[in-house]
Amino acid sequence: MTPEEIVGLLAEPGRLRVFSAVVLGAGTPSEVTDRAGIPPKEAVAALRRLQEGGLVQAAGGRLVARAGQFKDTALRAARSEDSARPGVDHGSGDPRVETLLRTFLRDDGGRIRSLPRQFGRRRIVLHHLARRSFETGAAYPEREVNAVLRGWCEGAGVDHVTVRRYLVDHCLLSRADGVYRLREDAPAVL
Repeated sequence: MTPEEIVGLLAEPGRLRVFSAVVLGAGTPSEVTDRAGIPPKEAVAALRRLQEGGLVQAAGGRLVARAGQFKDTALRAARSEDSARPGVDHGSGDPRVETLLRTFLRDDGGRIRSLPRQFGRRRIVLHHLARRSFETGAAYPEREVNAVLRGWCEGAGVDHVTVRRYLVDHCLLSRADGVYRLREDAPAVL
């Protein structure tokens, strides 16, 4: 079953109500009709389509939702999408670093998905972010640093203030009098 087939089966409001009724425990066509609040003829037609589509089955004389289909289909779709999508090259030149960056950065321009908890891995991600965002020798006021980091953090579970603090803590940016600079003396990441 494909995601499109599931969506097609549940796109019609009556079938969605019938499926919901079965998920919530309606085990006979009359119970489904009552819980779904639709005419019996419509409920029977919806049940037939849902059974043919594999989302509902009869087991032990009762109707049962095959909700596991959602999980199985989602996992298959995610796997096929991952294998079909080429990995983004972040330009590090190191396959280990590339794997790490693909894990923690999105493919839509490299925004942060999340930050690693492990210090060394976090430092690699932050090093990449700093080198992509700031120029050596340039001075950046805090509001400009915040604006750049907000772009990286959009939709992530981490905020730009935390990332800014980590960049300073990891000695990737220096801060003096509200002005930030990319550190040239930052230790190598690997």
